Amino acid sequence: MIKSVVFDVGETLLDDTREFHAWADWLGVPRHTLSALVGIVVAQGRNNAEAFEYVRPGIDLTIERQRREEAGQGERIEDEDLYPDVRPTLKQLRDSGLWVGIAGNQTARAGELLRALHLPVDGIATSAEWGVTKPDAAFFSRIKEFAPGAPEEILYVGDHRDYDIKAACAAGLRAALIKRGPWGRVWANDPTVRENARWVLDSLMELPLLLRT
Repeated sequence: MIKSVVFDVGETLLDDTREFHAWADWLGVPRHTLSALVGIVVAQGRNNAEAFEYVRPGIDLTIERQRREEAGQGERIEDEDLYPDVRPTLKQLRDSGLWVGIAGNQTARAGELLRALHLPVDGIATSAEWGVTKPDAAFFSRIKEFAPGAPEEILYVGDHRDYDIKAACAAGLRAALIKRGPWGRVWANDPTVRENARWVLDSLMELPLLLRT
């Protein structure tokens, strides 16, 4: 029985296209170049932030984010960045009596922006706010404090094989992979995902029905 559902952010709830385009424009490279580099590091099972090293070796993303903010080109999260199934799914899950949360590897600013959307959820947290990032086990320890229920009663939904599915299951949580974005599509049929994920979803809208059965 699942009591709580916690969602990753990028390419689970949010379409990251605009943010990656903004980074490419900021760094002065063609958008398709940065996208291709992200694809390469993803296929190698590495952190997508490593793609920026190929564009600007030694880049400090924290400093660059601050520079973007100061230039009026900072991080933005608006309703148009949400995938269409997000609001209806969150509402249905919450209306059914489940505790619904959001927790991902995001900046503190992203946490503020997500809260400003007034999504139908019970809690929102980011790695920057917690001071620990996925796939660190400490991140999932925080989720077990954040969401009600025993570990096996908490479902974590994300798009990344290692950071979401493997790490959540290693912490004793249930996990589901959403098949979208580069990560979800690359790993949808991966043996590790198939072995560990309770479900591989084409749409978040599948969840309310699955959790009723």
